[in-house]
Amino acid sequence: MSELTLSLACQSSDRTRALLDGRVTIEGVRFNWVPVDPEEIFHRAFRHQEFDVSEISLSTHIAMTGRDGSPFVAVPVFLSRVFRHSAIYIRTDRGITGAADLKGRKIGVPDYQQTAGLWVRGLLLDQYGVRPGQIEWWVGGQEQAGREPRTRLDPPQGIVIRSIAPNETLSSLLIQGQIDAIISPRAPSCLSSHLVARLFPDYRAAEEDYFRATRMFPLMHALGIRKDLAARHPWLAVSLFKAFQASKEHGMRDLMQVNFLRASLPWLGDDVRRVQALMGEDYWRYGIAENQLELDAMTRYAFEDGLTPRIVNVDELFAPSTLGMFKI
Repeated sequence: MSELTLSLACQSSDRTRALLDGRVTIEGVRFNWVPVDPEEIFHRAFRHQEFDVSEISLSTHIAMTGRDGSPFVAVPVFLSRVFRHSAIYIRTDRGITGAADLKGRKIGVPDYQQTAGLWVRGLLLDQYGVRPGQIEWWVGGQEQAGREPRTRLDPPQGIVIRSIAPNETLSSLLIQGQIDAIISPRAPSCLSSHLVARLFPDYRAAEEDYFRATRMFPLMHALGIRKDLAARHPWLAVSLFKAFQASKEHGMRDLMQVNFLRASLPWLGDDVRRVQALMGEDYWRYGIAENQLELDAMTRYAFEDGLTPRIVNVDELFAPSTLGMFKI
């Protein structure tokens, strides 16, 4: 079998570095790596399907699957996972002292279907009783004016989503007091002002408590293959899974090496052991069964948010060959 030459758009991290630097190879594949930021990847991937294999927004993939269909079939390689209590930024002069105080507020999000927002709305609903319809959502560029939605969205009755003006940004609206909060994976530039702060100042403690209560480590990004390509090469999904899994294992081992530190943290090995004590040795899990709690939560949240007209079955999201992976 001759090798396929494919384009691959994804981030460089400790989990992907062994693949990108050639220590790990993909069976039957030679790839051209496209190193761009996630926002650009998702825009180009979902709008124009520019890449053969791509890091994809999991919430956008769920939303499109539940509506008109996604252009991708996913592989259960979760390239980004982040707790999101840290992603809520509030005005300090609005009497917002806890999550329940967000009811009835105007809150900005770069994209309503953005995965960070999906998880924040989920924790607001499950832990604090704040429903998506109790908030007025404002959508647009956080720092750059003129941002357009990644995909079409028709919210159901009861959920209000408004677009900011083409010459406005969410960060400027927050500092001007025209909105009450921002939910975003990136800290807004106006966080430097005394008028803006995180809702959870000690967000690590809040996120550790959240994990103890839910046992969930939120999923953000998966790996996607263009559907036409996956149909022509049904072996490709498993080959990608095996390679990305091997690359992640390299990265996890590297974090524990102390002959020289692979990241600029003086107690890196101890930090990893602290995380493992709380979350388990394989805390960055790949695979569907290994992440069933998170995937079931995401499909439920997408329905509650009005992103999908029904609860999407998790099996619809992934390549069939990855649903029951072999073991040796």
